[in-house]
Amino acid sequence: MSKTQSLVRVALAYVIAFAVAAAWLGWGPSTDRLWLDTLVADLLATLVIFGASRIYQNSSFYDAYWSVIPPAIFIYWWAETGAEGARMWLVLLVISVWAIRLTANWAYGWPGMHHEDWRYPMLKEGAGRLEASTDLMAIHVFPTLQVFLALTPAYVVVTHTDRGVGWLDVVACGVGLGAVALELGADQQMHRFVRDRQPGQVMDRGLWSWSRHPNYVGEVGFWLSLALFGLAASPDDWWWVFAGTLAMLMMFVFASIPMMEKRSLERRPDYQDVIERVSVFWPRPPKAKR
Repeated sequence: MSKTQSLVRVALAYVIAFAVAAAWLGWGPSTDRLWLDTLVADLLATLVIFGASRIYQNSSFYDAYWSVIPPAIFIYWWAETGAEGARMWLVLLVISVWAIRLTANWAYGWPGMHHEDWRYPMLKEGAGRLEASTDLMAIHVFPTLQVFLALTPAYVVVTHTDRGVGWLDVVACGVGLGAVALELGADQQMHRFVRDRQPGQVMDRGLWSWSRHPNYVGEVGFWLSLALFGLAASPDDWWWVFAGTLAMLMMFVFASIPMMEKRSLERRPDYQDVIERVSVFWPRPPKAKR
């Protein structure tokens, strides 16, 4: 199956998933809580994507869901609340730029249906008889819940509109757009490296010489910007609006990064030198080579 054919199948699955979510929101029973109705619809759409993943035996069907669902949810919240104000437009700008870039990067880098993210088979094979439930919960449902949690500051924005745009909104917008620029630069540098690298060569140049995972730094920065928007809209919610950002940070630092570091060491022994010189996450100048 060609890459184009693969992308068409993924797109069709997403159209069906969004249709199911819209049907639930339009005709399903209401909980009288906008955020909860949306969460149920989000999970139903996730189940559709999970079904497609099982049909094609490729859990990478889910990968783009991470980036396409946040703008859809935010626009729905905005439409349902009828919120007004410049803050809504700033949040939409940041979410849209992030979503377009991340989705485009996935589409560019995904070879097609024959390729599945290496972490998924590892998780499923290690689950034994619980393979199907691991696929559902760990690869599909858990990321959906995590993204929804990190998106809740945007819900604060559309439900707290009495405060005008201020300096914190400007900071939030700058952090968000800067985070997207960081991710873009890191991904472009990695794409060039993968294209031109020699066997066994490790990436330690450009942004990747300051952090071993600059793309993850940018991703956390994006979610941080949404939390700052939420704080600007409702300072009284300071005690929880950063929960989603913290959850994202913990996932990357304690789950995703250790898995990638272990795999890099197994495949490229010279990566140990990069570990000794380059910061694992927070960017800082690299140490000199030995």
